[in-house]
Amino acid sequence: MIGLGRSPDSGSLAVSEFPARVCRPEERVRIQYLSLVPATNDGQRTLTPGAHPDADRAAHAEADRASHLNLQADIDVEVAVLGAGLMGAATAWELTRRGHSVALVEAFDIGHAHGSSHGTERIYRRAYADPLYVAMTGAAEDRWAELEADAGVALRLPTGGLDHGSSHRIDLIAAELAAAGVEHQVLAASEAMRRWPDFSFDGPVLFHPAAGTLNAAATVAACVRLASGRGATVLSGTRCTALEATDRVRLRTSGPTITADRVVVAAGPWLPHTTITVDGRPVPMPRLTVTQQQVFHFERHNPTHEMPVFIHEGADEVETYGLRSGADGGQNPSYKVAFHNHGSVTTPDTRTAAIDPAGRAKIIDYVRRYLPGLDSEPVAELTCLYTRTASEDFVLDRFGPVVLASPCSGHGAKFTPLIGALVADLALGADQSEFRFTVAAHS
Repeated sequence: MIGLGRSPDSGSLAVSEFPARVCRPEERVRIQYLSLVPATNDGQRTLTPGAHPDADRAAHAEADRASHLNLQADIDVEVAVLGAGLMGAATAWELTRRGHSVALVEAFDIGHAHGSSHGTERIYRRAYADPLYVAMTGAAEDRWAELEADAGVALRLPTGGLDHGSSHRIDLIAAELAAAGVEHQVLAASEAMRRWPDFSFDGPVLFHPAAGTLNAAATVAACVRLASGRGATVLSGTRCTALEATDRVRLRTSGPTITADRVVVAAGPWLPHTTITVDGRPVPMPRLTVTQQQVFHFERHNPTHEMPVFIHEGADEVETYGLRSGADGGQNPSYKVAFHNHGSVTTPDTRTAAIDPAGRAKIIDYVRRYLPGLDSEPVAELTCLYTRTASEDFVLDRFGPVVLASPCSGHGAKFTPLIGALVADLALGADQSEFRFTVAAHS
């Protein structure tokens, strides 16, 4: 386990407001796949695939009705978590299953599309050219299994994974996987195209079976549902307007006042624009860049063909990735393709969500060149946000009673339940032993 944290101190603390479209604090609710219903005990569960996140509008209406109850009741908990995206939701789940009291505060609706945690599909994989992340993917595998067993829901779909492009990078990944004992094989381009005819390769291909997709929306929903079922207070449509800290932390929100021993700030792309002071001193913030990314979905010619997730580093160092689309790609089987390191700098409040025609043309050219198993005209397209450090390492650090959690950089989703455990450790007083995840490493 990677340790996290510093010794807490006391003092006054304030943060800038988190933006919100609505102010709708909710009484305790159960949340299943973005459908909200009154909390009940789950009892026995059967592991089944996650439902589509847009289902059950009636349950949303019930949650709206419930949200107007007990608006001003003050809340006293051990840990307040600001932000109910993947990492905030996983932190709340982890803390409550350890028996701690939690308030989870979200400025928008649970599962909103303004940040980085919405949509149905993300890649999980073991393949990194970095031993730290190879080790962390292994630890995350165990945590995913625990989360799925707890939720009674299959959140991942194994497909296998392909890496291709730079032969030097393939060699580095193969060496790290071998050192970690992760099953993999390296194939010549011709052999790989015979096995996976929906792809075209121009260099060696590394395949490892321990890869696939994860359902981000269902993961958020499951974590929040489980946390709520163990007593967490879930406040959606609720912005934090101020925090004060002496012996404990006091959070003023657009709804109830929250008193807590610790606060976890998992604000995603809003973190770079958040000002926090402890005892009159500003908490140092990491250098983070927020970019708007474009993703495209293409229908498959032959859905019976095996089509793993892939990462491709081209000669121009442009990194492209692809994976099955899930519900985001429409009713017909489709495949999601996007550039990892091509995004426009923005903020969560100024993003346009508009698709750049030049970016669309470039991804279509890529599909025609490297993905012959796909129709070259996208059937769906959308945008999301990355919050990056320069190194694409994570930020997991604590300053007194304030925990900063920004494990994003475009590759954090696969670590979700592990990050929840690491942030929980940090909030409960563990030491941070990985310098790469400190704010100092990104200043």
